[in-house]
Amino acid sequence: MIRVLIADDHRIVREGLKQILAETSDITAVGEASNAGEVLTQVLKNDYDVVLLDISMPGRSGLEVLRELKSAKAGLKVLMLSMHPEEHYAVRALKAGASGYLTKDRAPEELIEAIRRVSLGGKYISATLAEKLAFYLEEDSEKPPHERLSDREYEVMRMLVSGKTVKEIAQELSLSVKTVSTHRTRLLRKMSMKTNAQLTSYAIQNKLVE
Repeated sequence: MIRVLIADDHRIVREGLKQILAETSDITAVGEASNAGEVLTQVLKNDYDVVLLDISMPGRSGLEVLRELKSAKAGLKVLMLSMHPEEHYAVRALKAGASGYLTKDRAPEELIEAIRRVSLGGKYISATLAEKLAFYLEEDSEKPPHERLSDREYEVMRMLVSGKTVKEIAQELSLSVKTVSTHRTRLLRKMSMKTNAQLTSYAIQNKLVE
């Protein structure tokens, strides 16, 4: 039996996932968490075969939580669930140690297949993402500017281009305004830009906004 921990801040999502898993004979949800602290506590206390981890946990990003989980238990299989398109976070999640990346609009059958595959030590990405990665490797092109950003800088960039102020971002990420301003300065420098308007234009051209 594959033992799964469901980590998502939305109760209705957790309940839906539990119902999907309950319809299988070899996968069972044995725990759930609604924030980063609960995920880390439960993983340290209990053994799970797979963690279903929402990438947009409140307070701390799912990528940060992922790195802490892998630091605490390197062999833990983590399947990232996201409302964001694969091209926004999938590669970053895989580099951070995720066993797979699945968007929440996928069919339940695909989720089940992904859990079974990662529980056996495999990786799971959709056919669409696999094709994009293949093209990327074939082209052997230079990294686009946004790929040079750290995960936190990338997160701040996406919030800036969505129209949020530095103060709003600081509140949402539980950071100081000074820290967010520093991230903004660094990401602008890495991308050779000077204004939020330039960032927004770049994000639209590269389909980084939803």
